[in-house]
Amino acid sequence: MVVCGLACWRCRWLLPLLLGLAIIMGIIALAGRGWLESESEPYVHQASLWESCTRGEEDLNWNCESLMDYGWGRAAAATYLVGFVILVICFALAVIAFSIEILRFNFVRGIGGLLFVVAAFQIIGLVIYPVKFTEEIPLMGDNMFSWAYGFGWASTVVVIGCAFFFCCLPNWEDEVLGNIKPTYYYSSPERAPYLN
Repeated sequence: MVVCGLACWRCRWLLPLLLGLAIIMGIIALAGRGWLESESEPYVHQASLWESCTRGEEDLNWNCESLMDYGWGRAAAATYLVGFVILVICFALAVIAFSIEILRFNFVRGIGGLLFVVAAFQIIGLVIYPVKFTEEIPLMGDNMFSWAYGFGWASTVVVIGCAFFFCCLPNWEDEVLGNIKPTYYYSSPERAPYLN
């Protein structure tokens, strides 16, 4: 049976794997058209990070307007995209850190610090978008921030969790590397006369 705790050499790839998961969720958020959607039929409004699309109740074609024409749209997209690019860099650094023994713990805390920067950029983008969208884009019917927006927040939450683990992992460097010597418990001859 394999027991795998927080500081376990066999589990060293869990953090890069979680960063990879955050990247996948970030890609879904960047490419998804479900940042804002109509809540119920008729579905007349749909928006992504990049554009807002509307249609009439009987119309089958979407009429799309780029959000890059708005300053806040460019700001939201830029901050989320910058955070995503730094996240990809952190993923590459994490793979290097856990592949090469000499470098592993020299810059693990630095990766954690960069992940906090990623989270800050992503949170800024995820807050700007709904606030300014609802202020400046006329909404038709009942709308909700939907699945792609949720993937953006899920990616950010995973990044924050990984940032804490990357910052704390060097505290358990010896345990992770298996450098702790086993402790043997024995009793003295006076306490165990049967050993003589």
